[in-house]
Formats: sequence, structure tokens, C-alpha cells
Amino acid sequence: MIQFLFFLFLGKIFTHSLKYFYTASSGIKNFPEFVTVGMVDGVPFSYYDSVIRKEIPKQDWMAKNEGPEYWERNTQKSIGSEQTFKANIGIAKERFNQTGGVHVVQKMYGCEWDDETQKVTGYRQHGYDGEDWLIWSTESNTWIAPKQQAVLTTNKWNNDRGWLESNKNYLNQICPEWVKKYVDYGRSSLMRTVRPSVSLLQKSSSSPISCFATGFYPNRAEMFWRKDGEEIHDGVEKGEIVPNNDGTFQMSVHIDLSSVPTGDWNKYECVFQLSGDKEDVTHRLEKTRILTNESNISIVIIPVVAAVAVLGLIAVIGFIVYKKKNGELVNFFVFLYFDC
Repeated sequence: MIQFLFFLFLGKIFTHSLKYFYTASSGIKNFPEFVTVGMVDGVPFSYYDSVIRKEIPKQDWMAKNEGPEYWERNTQKSIGSEQTFKANIGIAKERFNQTGGVHVVQKMYGCEWDDETQKVTGYRQHGYDGEDWLIWSTESNTWIAPKQQAVLTTNKWNNDRGWLESNKNYLNQICPEWVKKYVDYGRSSLMRTVRPSVSLLQKSSSSPISCFATGFYPNRAEMFWRKDGEEIHDGVEKGEIVPNNDGTFQMSVHIDLSSVPTGDWNKYECVFQLSGDKEDVTHRLEKTRILTNESNISIVIIPVVAAVAVLGLIAVIGFIVYKKKNGELVNFFVFLYFDC
């Protein structure tokens, strides 16, 4: 879901976000042909798919604060989008000279709002089969076509100045107001901080040592290794932040110390930093604290993996979204698990 650039300041969360993801697919058996998900600060709050054909709340605070009119209005909006997106798959297949097979059309739009500077950043992007298809430029308020097959669409959309201005107004004016409203609805949940349980794991004496943190919230966190008080990168591999089934998150960072004498291991420490929490969680590397027995490692990891797998059997939705990295837009998969 999701990770656009967040500004992380320990002690306070400055940036809030509202994102909507639309996914239409063809050729995938036993999977909804159309799905929408609304997310605030990375937390899903609304959901629709072509099987249930109804917009439903994903958080108690949304169900409590928005009445039947809100959900019916968004249901009708999603039903209309469903027909449009199914048609878009046919258009894209025609332009790429494709017939059968599995194909996916996706859309992401939303905004980020900095509650200190009041700066708003809007974004609206489309993807097809895992690649950029259409990108809205905030600077020029025009659409850009990364693929030649999308030029016809950008020419059409960029000629509709009224529609472009309407989109710009929504992303820069209306969207941040909804961000503030939703954050206020779920403040007790969205603004909470939960510190993790941290363990040191090693499969065998020759394997990298893993620092494993689980049960933390929110998902805006950093974890790294230090030696003699200095952050190090050589021999270090950082994993992604992934969700647990209870709404918290887990992550790990590995370090290869195969060439370092065990007597020097106490110079190393694992550091976990959670946005909104002023105090770091630090674990000095001591051989006696490392879980090396494979059965012990399984006790820690298997329940988490199994729980996620159960939800995955219910519904696993892969969203191709976009993130900013070194000034370029790149694709990556975000897996959201829903208890629909």
C-alpha cells in the first residue's frame, strides 16, 4: 500500500496521506474482476469489489462516523468505475495487439498533507500489466504517456481543460480536507504508537545474523546495524516492512559477520526507530542472546507467516503502485490482506 515518500521526524508524524487504488483484471480465475480500496496513512478504511458489489467500511471508526448515504454514494461511484475499467482493459489489449491471457489495469490517486507546513502533494497515475501507463504531472497539470500506446489517451485528456482543472482542484483542495477528516475519525488508532518485540536470529553459525522486529505500529519505521555507535552498510541487507494479521507490522535487517571474530561481536548493535516514538529500541549483539536453534526460530516466525497466509487464502490483492526514488517513478507490489 503502500509506500510513497514519507517525511519521518521522530517524536511527531508530520505527513498524512489519502490514497485510492482501483484494480481491474481479466483472465484470473476465482478473483474479483474489479476491486477498489481507500487508504488513509497506509490503513485501509473502505473496500469494494465486483463480487459483493457494495462499498463497505474496513475500520470501526469509519462505520461509526459515516452513515448509509456515504456508503451508498461510494457504492454507485465504484459500480460506474467498474464498467469503465473493464472497458479500459479491452482498449489497452487492442493497442498492444493482445488477445487472451492475464491482464491488469490499475489506477492510484490521492494526496499527502503536511500538518506543519500545510503543503499538499497530489498524485494520479495509471498502470497496465505492471508498467506505467499514464502519469499526471502536478507542475503542468497535464498527462504524460510513458508508453507510445497511451499517447492517444493523453491527447484526448489534455484537450479537456475543464476536466484537468477539476482534477487539480480535487487533489489540491478537496483531498486534503478529506485527509484531515479521516485522520480525525481514526485519531486514536492512526496516531498510536506500539513498540516492537525484537529478537536476534541465526540459522547456523555461518549464516547472517537477523535482527527481527514484530508487532510495531505505525509502519513508518527504520531499523539498522551500528558498530561502535556508527551506522554501517557493508554486509547489511534490509528487508521490507510487511503486515501482520493483527494490524501491526514486522521487519528485519540482516548482517553478515562471518569474517568478524566472535569476540568483536559486542561492538555491533541493532537499532529500531519508530516514527512518533522518541526512544530507540537498541539490542547489543551478544552471542548468548542469539536464537540459533531452527526450532526456536520457527516458533517466532511460523505463527506470523501462518496467520498472514490464512488471510491470504481469503483474499490477497496485489496492487502495482508507484513510489518516488531518486527522482524517478518505479513500480513495486504492495500486498494488502482483507478480512472480507
